[in-house]
Amino acid sequence: MTTVISVHSFRGGTGKSNTASNLAGQLAAGGARVAVIDTDIQSPGIHVLFGFSDDLDHTLNDYLWGKIAIKDAAHDVTGVVAASTPVAEGGALFLVPSSMKAGDIARVLREGYDVGTLNDGFRDLARDLALDYLLIDTHPGLNEETLLSITISDVLLLILRPDRQDFQGTAVTVDVARKLGVPALFLVLNKVPTGVDLDDLRAQMTQAYGAETAAILPLSEEVVQNASAGLFALTSPDHPWSAEIRAIAERVRQ
Repeated sequence: MTTVISVHSFRGGTGKSNTASNLAGQLAAGGARVAVIDTDIQSPGIHVLFGFSDDLDHTLNDYLWGKIAIKDAAHDVTGVVAASTPVAEGGALFLVPSSMKAGDIARVLREGYDVGTLNDGFRDLARDLALDYLLIDTHPGLNEETLLSITISDVLLLILRPDRQDFQGTAVTVDVARKLGVPALFLVLNKVPTGVDLDDLRAQMTQAYGAETAAILPLSEEVVQNASAGLFALTSPDHPWSAEIRAIAERVRQ
């Protein structure tokens, strides 16, 4: 049985893709078969964290346009994990990227795509790769694609920053997720400055949303300097930011 985890935020710039990719790497290192799929088709970018250039072929776009099977868009990136940390027996990580080619993005914006085909792709990918976890890196905000991702999720991770607009948008998303009956919903607060009372912050989050805060990721100069150049939680395992990623992994394993 595949556990579907949607990693979502109401606004862009929250660190959603960075969180999703590092979480996927952590789960794979622990011995799980994991795939992460970039459904932010209008503004993709998670492929950079795995060392791919912008002109890569065999993408989610190719699947959505009927050119290839979804499994053929899955790139084995287990080596990226293994380069930083031992991978337990059975562990594997696959990435289904979206295209960064200008023509492909323009086509998506002009024509859209069949969300039903995307749903079929999720199911087929989980079956064909015998996945333990499928992580969906969503498009920010609420649209047809993100509502689909939320609806089929076993776990919804909502990423937000300590910012009033993020707080308000997240409240809307939490309400929608509850109406859609998501089994498990966790909050991840990112880019939190030093000096903040974390216990008080967790209490505020619980009071505001009635949901568990799975992790509070510190605002870190080291993470910023990493600049999407790999999976920081694996290359710098002793960093407090990395410890919080491991906390998320432990929570979703339960």
